[in-house]
Amino acid sequence: MSTWRSHARVVRVLWVIALGLSIAGTFALMERLRIGNSMARRQRWTAWFMARLSAALPFRVKVSGKLPNEPMLWVSNHVSWTDIPLLGMLAPLSFLSKAEVRTWPVAGWLALKAGTLFIRRGSGDSKLIQKQMGQHLLGRHSLVIFPEGTTTDGRSLRTFHGRLLSSAIETGVRVQPVAIQYVRDGQPDQIAPFIGDDDLLSHLRRLFANEVSEVHIQLLSPIASQGKERAALAFEAQQAVQVALFGEAVQPAILRSAAKAA
Repeated sequence: MSTWRSHARVVRVLWVIALGLSIAGTFALMERLRIGNSMARRQRWTAWFMARLSAALPFRVKVSGKLPNEPMLWVSNHVSWTDIPLLGMLAPLSFLSKAEVRTWPVAGWLALKAGTLFIRRGSGDSKLIQKQMGQHLLGRHSLVIFPEGTTTDGRSLRTFHGRLLSSAIETGVRVQPVAIQYVRDGQPDQIAPFIGDDDLLSHLRRLFANEVSEVHIQLLSPIASQGKERAALAFEAQQAVQVALFGEAVQPAILRSAAKAA
């Protein structure tokens, strides 16, 4: 790819981010004035922003399946930070994110003003975050979680942690499994994954220095949550995503491992 085209992509993304900052600044002002500061409005504007950010990224996106017409707890495999704008453009959504994201320059503030819920891993505040998630869902606001708890290289799927799905069971909200897959030249894309000690700036440079790749987002059949154990619900969602991505079911032995993790 030419250096000129790579720089043009960077400029486009920076313009979109500047637009996002202006939207987030408006939300911050509305918070201070205590006017019109609803989560529904945040989600609608965030979806509008995510659509423009996704369009500025070097991906061709294919979406299959039906968008839910009711609030749900979306559960997706997690490959990259780009999962967030790609999913966020589909519908008014909020995200559950690791607390470290809140400290990221620019991106952390944008996430906060977009209504993201933050969780500190291993901090013992799981009950608090489950309560916040429940309130969010009861307010009829869809929420996206990545129950693997980390990103992968896209070639495998980690165990879905059941405790993150407790809020769906408590509120009776259905679960929307989502499978996201990055492909380059017919093979799993090794540039899109954001794993290990990678940093955001270096990852952006790699993305923009290479040709466009493909992303397939599959919205799978919703899963009823009422009356289910959280480990069983997590495994059912994991099975759906596993089959969608790799065409094969998770072995029963993994169910026992998932139950322990929950």
